[in-house]
Amino acid sequence: MKKIFSIFVVALMSATMYAAETEYLPITAYAMPDQEPFPDGAKAYLENKLNQLLTKNGIAGLDYTGQFILTAFTTPLDKDIIPGPPSKISEKMEMNLYIADVYTKMVFSTTSVTLRGLGETETKCYLNALSHMPLQSPQIAQFIADGKAKIIAYYDHEGEAMIKKAEYLAKMKQYEEAIYWVSLIPQQCKYYDAALAMGISIYQMYIDNQCNINLAAARQAWAAEQNASGAVAAGEYLANILPDASCYSEAMELYKEIKSKVLDDWKFEMKIYQDGVDLEKQRIDAMRQVGVAYGNHQPNKEVNIGFIRTLL
Repeated sequence: MKKIFSIFVVALMSATMYAAETEYLPITAYAMPDQEPFPDGAKAYLENKLNQLLTKNGIAGLDYTGQFILTAFTTPLDKDIIPGPPSKISEKMEMNLYIADVYTKMVFSTTSVTLRGLGETETKCYLNALSHMPLQSPQIAQFIADGKAKIIAYYDHEGEAMIKKAEYLAKMKQYEEAIYWVSLIPQQCKYYDAALAMGISIYQMYIDNQCNINLAAARQAWAAEQNASGAVAAGEYLANILPDASCYSEAMELYKEIKSKVLDDWKFEMKIYQDGVDLEKQRIDAMRQVGVAYGNHQPNKEVNIGFIRTLL
């Protein structure tokens, strides 16, 4: 029990130090592909700029529910044609930025910036304007801070229920989804410590379960062919077993048995942790990646931000 508690304390300290560098916030940069004026090919560029805006302000977006978004709409103000050759388009536009909850259709934060673009085509003009979008300024920082505060308030309200949901999913052995839900809770939320503790506990269940599955498969592969070919097949499963998994010692025994029979024909080594490496930070990162992987494999939900258009 003391060991588990000490692991949690170290993990929490590691997460806190990591949070000082980058804050994970459940938010997605999103650009509507059909807004006007919005030249073909500009959607990806705009989303990239919005992601840069988050990053420059210390936010790492991590949201696969599609609930919270950072989006932008542009409104043309004036346009001029500059004679050539080649002739160029000069356009002044207002970009309205929004952080919103698409589930409740509430706008959490908004601001606007004026941009001017120059290019030989509408698309080049628009992209040139986006290239001048300010990513850091007191105005942008306040915009991000206001939106972040509302998102954190949401998780302060819903965090306890999310942790209970994760606990239930873990009991059903749906470990990846359980980790996904607790990993969404931001560091600044009052339930973050509880979410982290739950996440570490579920992650241990997850790697123990994976260990049992891979060890059984490795034993089956080795039993089928006790030669170099069988060793290679078994090694593919043993490679997925982490040193802190509950059945690691059994996996190591199988490894030694195989190694003793195939000798140098088998160029495989069991995973070990290196000295001097922040193991608990690695565990937290690995846990988070399980949640990210689960979220990445969920069907894309249609995002409807029509309610924001009414504000334009």
